[in-house]
Amino acid sequence: MKQAAGLEIRTGSPAQLADQLSGGELDVAMIPAIEYLKQADRFRLLPNISIASRNKVGTVLLVSKVPLGSIRSLALDDRSRTSVALLQVLYSKVFPTGLKLETQEPDPEKMLENNDAALIIGDQALGYSREGASIYDLSEEWFNRTGKTFVHAVIAVREGVKVEFTQALMDAKQEGMQNLDAIAETQANKTGHPVTLLQDYLKNKIRYDFGDEEMEGLLHFQSLCHEIELIPNKFPLRFV
Repeated sequence: MKQAAGLEIRTGSPAQLADQLSGGELDVAMIPAIEYLKQADRFRLLPNISIASRNKVGTVLLVSKVPLGSIRSLALDDRSRTSVALLQVLYSKVFPTGLKLETQEPDPEKMLENNDAALIIGDQALGYSREGASIYDLSEEWFNRTGKTFVHAVIAVREGVKVEFTQALMDAKQEGMQNLDAIAETQANKTGHPVTLLQDYLKNKIRYDFGDEEMEGLLHFQSLCHEIELIPNKFPLRFV
C-alpha cells in the first residue's frame, strides 16, 4: 500500500482489483476489460489510458499440445479474465463439446502436464516456447480476424465517486512512458527476461492510450461477447 497525490494505492492482479472495485473496497482501479463490460452500468471509464495491443503482444498465449479441435482439457491462468473471454470469442466454435476448463496458478509446465492446452499470460508467457506445441498469440489472432485494436484493461471508476485526480493519473502515465527503459531493466532483474525483450514489449507491443481505435476495438469485443452470451447487455462507453 502506497500514498501518492493524496491517493491510497493498492496493487494486485487485474482479477483481484476488479473484485475489490466491485466490492466497494476501491474507488478506481485498472481492471480487465471484460469486467467493465459485465458491469458497465456500475462503472465509468477514465479517458486516455488503457492497456491495449494491435497485432502480436507476446503475453497472452494459447499453448496446445494437440490440434485445436482435439483439445479435451484446457488450463486457464487464474489472474486475468479478459484473456479467458477473448479465448472464448476466438475459439468457442472450434473447441469440441465437453471441453474441460480448469483454473490454475500461472505455471506453464504444470498447467500442461495434465492438460492438452493452457492459456498463459503475463511474464510466464513472454518469450515462452515448447517443443512440439502450437502457440497462438491471442492478440495477433484477434487482429488478423478483425483488424482492430484489442483492449486488455481499462481504468474504471465506481458510479458516484467524484473524480478529482485525473491529471495525477495522466501525469503518472507520462512519467511511466518516459521511463520505459528503466522499467524494463527493473523487470529484467525480477523476472530474468532479457532486457531487450522487455523493452520491445513495453515500447512496441503495448499501447497505453484510449483513443478512437481502442474504443472501436472495445465496442467490437463487447458485441462479440454479447453474441456468445458472456455478457448480458450492451452499453455505450461512459467516461468520467
